[in-house]
Amino acid sequence: MPSFAPVSEVASVMERFARPWYIAGGWAIDLFVGGETREHADVDVAILRRDQIELRSALATWTFEKVGEGQRFPWGEGEWLDPPVHEVHADRTASSPSHLEILLNESSGPTWRFRRNVEVTRPLDRIGMRTSDGVPFLAPEIALLFKAKTPTDKDVRDFELVRPRLAAEPREWLRRALGICYPGHPWRLLL
Repeated sequence: MPSFAPVSEVASVMERFARPWYIAGGWAIDLFVGGETREHADVDVAILRRDQIELRSALATWTFEKVGEGQRFPWGEGEWLDPPVHEVHADRTASSPSHLEILLNESSGPTWRFRRNVEVTRPLDRIGMRTSDGVPFLAPEIALLFKAKTPTDKDVRDFELVRPRLAAEPREWLRRALGICYPGHPWRLLL
C-alpha cells in the first residue's frame, strides 16, 4: 500500500475489533484509486450498528462520545445507540491515532441499508473492498452515495476521480441509489 500512514495507524487499532469495519470517506476513495489525492482532516471508520458493543470491548481503554443534534455527549458504558445517532468519537491520549470517528451503518441480516433511505440496500459482502495489504475500505459507490447528499468541492472531485474507474455494476447501483435518494442529482446523468 502506498504511504497511507494515517490509515495504517487506524488499521492497527481496528485489528483488535473482530467484526467487519471499513475505512470510509475520502480515504476510502484514495484507497480505491491507489494513491493519496488530497489532504484529509481525519480517518473515518464505518462499522455496522449491530457491532457497537463489540467496538466498546475492543477499544476498552478509549473514551467515547456520541453525536446527537450536532453536539457530542458521553456514550455511557452498556448504552445502546439507536438511530438517529450514527456518529461516535473515540479518544485516547497514549498514542497515535489519538482520535477515531466511527460511523454506525444500518444492516438487516446479510444486507446493508443506507441510513438516509433504507430502501437502498447492498449485500454486506459487496459494501467493501480490501487493499493489497488487507485494509478494508468502503466500496467507492457506497462512499460516493454518502458524499452525494450535499457535495462539497472535494466530494465532486472524488466523484470525478472515481467515475471512470467504476465497473458497470457498481456504476449502475450508484445511479439507481441516487435516483431513489436524490432523483434530480446531477451525478446520475454522468453515470
